[in-house]
Amino acid sequence: MTTVPQNHLSSKNAAAADTKNLSTSTLYQLLQNCIVPASSANAKFANWSKTFHCVPLMVFEPSDIDQCRLIFQLARREGKTVRIVGEGLSPSDLACTSDFMLRTNRLNKLRVVDPEKQFVVCDGGIKLEDLERELATHQLALRNLGSISMQAMGGVITTATHGTGIEFKVLGDDVLSLSLLLADGTLVYCSRRENEELFKATLCGMGSTGLVISVQIRVEPAFRLRESQETRPFDDILENLHEIVHQAQHVRLWWYPQNKSVRVCSADRTTEPEQPDVNARGFLPVFLTHHLVEFFLFLARFLPFLAFYIARYVAWMESAPKVVVGESGSILRTDCRFAQHTTEWAIPYERTKECLLYLREWLEQEPYTTDGTYPHFPIELRFSAPDDIWLSPAYGRRTCWIGIIQFKPYGLPVRYQELFRRFETIMTSFSGRPHWAKPHSLGPAQLRPLYPHFDDFVRVVERVDPHGMFRNECVRRHIFGEQGSAVDPRVYKLYRP
Repeated sequence: MTTVPQNHLSSKNAAAADTKNLSTSTLYQLLQNCIVPASSANAKFANWSKTFHCVPLMVFEPSDIDQCRLIFQLARREGKTVRIVGEGLSPSDLACTSDFMLRTNRLNKLRVVDPEKQFVVCDGGIKLEDLERELATHQLALRNLGSISMQAMGGVITTATHGTGIEFKVLGDDVLSLSLLLADGTLVYCSRRENEELFKATLCGMGSTGLVISVQIRVEPAFRLRESQETRPFDDILENLHEIVHQAQHVRLWWYPQNKSVRVCSADRTTEPEQPDVNARGFLPVFLTHHLVEFFLFLARFLPFLAFYIARYVAWMESAPKVVVGESGSILRTDCRFAQHTTEWAIPYERTKECLLYLREWLEQEPYTTDGTYPHFPIELRFSAPDDIWLSPAYGRRTCWIGIIQFKPYGLPVRYQELFRRFETIMTSFSGRPHWAKPHSLGPAQLRPLYPHFDDFVRVVERVDPHGMFRNECVRRHIFGEQGSAVDPRVYKLYRP
């Protein structure tokens, strides 16, 4: 199976050579329609949680591969890097740049639908929520989803975005093949059968191998999920963790340490009719679980101890058992509540109990230590099967993903850095691997022992992008070990501590 016919690739690559003969002024003229005016709000970038922002030298919004190739030629001519950005969901500086930014929001089409062979081909810039909507018209669905569907497909597969389910791998594992535009303007096809190294480097490659033009991804007939939710004591979860994780196809845990309880969400495929959560609708539930919570989180910026009682309140509000049946996306997605700082780590599944015990002891003491922070809620636990993607945090092992958050009420800054540093120290002590889209401090010296193919990844990146056109500060810092003020993540912080 191929995403792009080989003769089409050949003709496109022949056209690539023509761009080298164009003058710089001609390149700018040809790109005029996809250059975002400096006066436009879109000429500046901020991620979804408004924790990082940048003002690129120039922002492009191409609508076809020819324009993308011209942008790359211009970047090579002027010695600029190109950062490829989808919807900007990453809560780190992964998408930030001071050079050229290429937004993929106009590369957003569903190209091929094959219900019989159960795959589709889509552009790398299509948003998951738009893809889901189009798939539904063909009675198809993605096999699994992460917590949100606002991301672009290219961002999903190049950061090892994951859902939950101990028998389900990261979403990128469902990719069958890719077409990729390299730094020199060459369009290449890759899969597990052809250009396999490039394929495995691009999946979870943080955009450092090239621009994902098209994606061939596995789908299945549309399905409904029956999700049951119940709240159980933390000690009960520890004692029965293995059984709980395996009791359904998709199991997610929300841990409220402040209340010593865990919300267990278990979902299985079903043929039952839809059964919506009627109690979540209306003004009063939204006011009590959203607006009131955000207001008290705002007060907790001045009275930090309030965060403890807010967490207990939310745990109590959500403690009643409930059953919901709905189309797959409505069950797999979750409400992220508010803008937030977040970090997430992937540890070996077999060490989950040990890690949770250590975390409980730490969290009980954290607010009362020097520079301590009252943590927000909940701590989320998800699970996935091992995969073979080189830089996937779930590479080669069953995985428990553990994420913590600090909400930003009304978008305002909150304390989080020392909390996250201590959390990172604990996670690394349990062989944790960081989620690539989320902030962490590891460099190649720490990452190399965690990823058997780390050096293979670097070798492939250097081969397909020898001049580093796709390497922004985040990639240079974490993958290539650059240090100093030029690659410091605080360069792009909206509020600098």
